[in-house]
Amino acid sequence: MSDLSYFMENDDETLRLEIKTDLDNVKRQALWAGLRPGMRVADLACGPGKTTQLFHDLVQPQGSAVGIDGSANRIAHAEKTHSPNGPAFFCRNLLEPLDDIAPFDFIWVRFFLEYHKTDAFQIVKNISRLLNPGGILCLVDLDYNCLSHYGIPERMQRTISRVIHVLENKEDFDPRVGIKLYSFLYDLGFENIDVMMEPHHLIFGELGAVDEFNWTTKVEVAVKKFQFLLDEYENGYDAFYDEFKKAFSNPRRFTYTPLISCRGRRPAGG
Repeated sequence: MSDLSYFMENDDETLRLEIKTDLDNVKRQALWAGLRPGMRVADLACGPGKTTQLFHDLVQPQGSAVGIDGSANRIAHAEKTHSPNGPAFFCRNLLEPLDDIAPFDFIWVRFFLEYHKTDAFQIVKNISRLLNPGGILCLVDLDYNCLSHYGIPERMQRTISRVIHVLENKEDFDPRVGIKLYSFLYDLGFENIDVMMEPHHLIFGELGAVDEFNWTTKVEVAVKKFQFLLDEYENGYDAFYDEFKKAFSNPRRFTYTPLISCRGRRPAGG
């Protein structure tokens, strides 16, 4: 397996993850997947713990939630931010065994597999072993991530596509992992598999503050690392950044990404 790496790492990443997480949507998705009171739930790649706290509240009474993330900074933030009587948090490499803190009745994996194109299926296979027989695994990720825009300059669209292509090859990023989630659970013999697809990054009209911060940070972190791809811009990154800000703030622009949620049960005899 590859080393755990995260190309979006930056000083504001904890804030970005907190701001962009819509708890109403997460709650709806988790309840659809089968999260119920009394369960022991694992929130893998939990980030700053916002979703873990939600899951802890949803499984009461008698349930519990565990948040696991590879970032020591984000785990420290989670432990500081959330109640000591709430979730438990662990800083662990998610590509290594987690058997010592298993088993679980419900495992939630959202926006993690997209950063591990090569090992995504093996990760899911390893995670599935942490479930109790009959336990639920819910995978949530994007398809055609960051690539669906209309009303932006053609050279900007070309540049974004080139950046994503380089991220695939150099950072093991998978912009199309969402379309693979069903096959992962199917190939592992999960039962009662179901799929839900809905829009994500649905942006039109006036640009809201959350989308502005989220997407501006994406550009500042991801695109800035690959300035050699900005050859269509005479002044390089600064010119691209100015064009991006202008185009993305234009209320005519339309952006979306499909979000795919896939749930399944580990066989009772599995």
